[in-house]
Amino acid sequence: MTVHGGKLAARALKQAGVGCIFTLTGGHVMPIYDGAIDEGIPIIDVRHEQAAVHAADAYSRLMPGRIGCAVVTAGPGLTDGVTGIANAWRANSPILVIGGQGPFAQLKRGSLQEMDHVGLVRPISKWSDACYATDRIPEYIEIAVRHAVSGVPGPSFLEIPMDVLMGQSSFDSAWFPTFRTTPPRMLPDGGDVRAALEILRNAERPVMMGGTGVKWSQGSSALQRFVEETRLPTFLNGMGRGQLRFDDPQFFNRVRREAMEQTDVFVLAGSPLDFRLKFGRSIPAEAKIIQLDMDNVLIGQNRSPDAAIVGNLGTAFEALLQVMKEESIQLDFSAWRDELRAREDEIEAGFESQLNSDESPVDPLRMCREIRDFIDEDTLLIGDGGDIVAQAAKVVPVMKENCWMDPGPLGTLGVGMPFALAAQHCFPDKKVLIIYGDGSFGLNGFEYDTAIRHGLPIVGIVGNDAAWGQMMRPFIGLYGNERRVTVDLEYTRYDKIVEAMGGHGEYCERPEEIRPALERSFAAGKPALINVKIRKDEGAPKGSTYV
Repeated sequence: MTVHGGKLAARALKQAGVGCIFTLTGGHVMPIYDGAIDEGIPIIDVRHEQAAVHAADAYSRLMPGRIGCAVVTAGPGLTDGVTGIANAWRANSPILVIGGQGPFAQLKRGSLQEMDHVGLVRPISKWSDACYATDRIPEYIEIAVRHAVSGVPGPSFLEIPMDVLMGQSSFDSAWFPTFRTTPPRMLPDGGDVRAALEILRNAERPVMMGGTGVKWSQGSSALQRFVEETRLPTFLNGMGRGQLRFDDPQFFNRVRREAMEQTDVFVLAGSPLDFRLKFGRSIPAEAKIIQLDMDNVLIGQNRSPDAAIVGNLGTAFEALLQVMKEESIQLDFSAWRDELRAREDEIEAGFESQLNSDESPVDPLRMCREIRDFIDEDTLLIGDGGDIVAQAAKVVPVMKENCWMDPGPLGTLGVGMPFALAAQHCFPDKKVLIIYGDGSFGLNGFEYDTAIRHGLPIVGIVGNDAAWGQMMRPFIGLYGNERRVTVDLEYTRYDKIVEAMGGHGEYCERPEEIRPALERSFAAGKPALINVKIRKDEGAPKGSTYV
């Protein structure tokens, strides 16, 4: 029996473990939808292709060993999705983006929406190519998936021209390779492990930063065992957040700057020395660095380590523990940990008045405290904003692994609802809560329509200060308030917009209104938005995100 290429593609996606296709309808890729129906793959259709790719990104983060998939049409369909691909590239998210193209038979003749998609995507992907034979579609999908998940993961892009996708073949004549979406765990070198332990044996004030590499190595349990054994003070960033429970005695959140200023050994585990660590300048010049990462090309960026362990990070922590056991190496940094804990508690007490503020408009930290007091371990949080998300990071705990998502180091605003679509689809019994800035809500807020159409009861809460706050203060500080442009918004009733779409809306001007609004929103059983009018802080900037 002959079938079109879309049915081959869908069967290959099913065999690759794709559990959902995120897309915006397009004529170039319709055969894939037809095939997905046969294979029982759910389709969530969004209102902008950027959202489709962001949702695929979130799916891969939440479903270890499975790949997120977005399908976009040619031309503007693909260019709309480029931001999502770039975000996945910087976040190391293994996703597959399938893009349409004009007929191969008309290549270079100026077909509708024809452009060089492969060349456009290549710099922001691990693999970018096109398939020009219908019966080879499954083979190309396997190649794309293999590249996406191997080594340091990332996005793959596959273009399939519409006449190839609509072309005829059969399940018997096409080759369906074996899909492997969990790559082998690469073992670190034993000598490197011992070199790292020798540095730690001589350390007095070590700290560790665990990052995204721990997440993609599925190394959470090994990290937990290592820090429990050594009492090593540990901070987390990127997708490393949640790799230690928020109440783990070794986990710290507020005293990072001071700890790094005093450290004599800095353990960098799956996190780059990028802008978040001032390209290595946050670490004292005399401090030694131990770097653990998944690929040797990531070792030594911006600053050379004194010891390096390359391989799966979970395996690396297991190897460290094994050598410690075999050679009776005892590491105990509990005194240093307790010193930092006392300081962390002191810092927390310092903003207690803000957490309990009764002022109106609402103090941003009071809003975050209300969120903190409402959530539980079945709440999946998504941060989509600048200032308000930074404030939330001080207050709102990441309860455990897979309880928090944010865009990652590209800093892409607008991920909130797209990430939430994937989260609620994957975990229908969990509460999914987006923490929005009012600026970021404007980017993909219309995806509330998608959530409503697909029956996904996602709740968002907007910290509305009528400004691009993270830009406003630096602008005023650099150029003066009299030259203030581009940073002001309005106290827009975003709740009314969601109500007009068919969702539930709440508006809060006083802090005591927030908790009841959260309760009513989740009880509504449909997508909801809480619009909180918060205080506009126009004070002088403290440092810069960009240098």
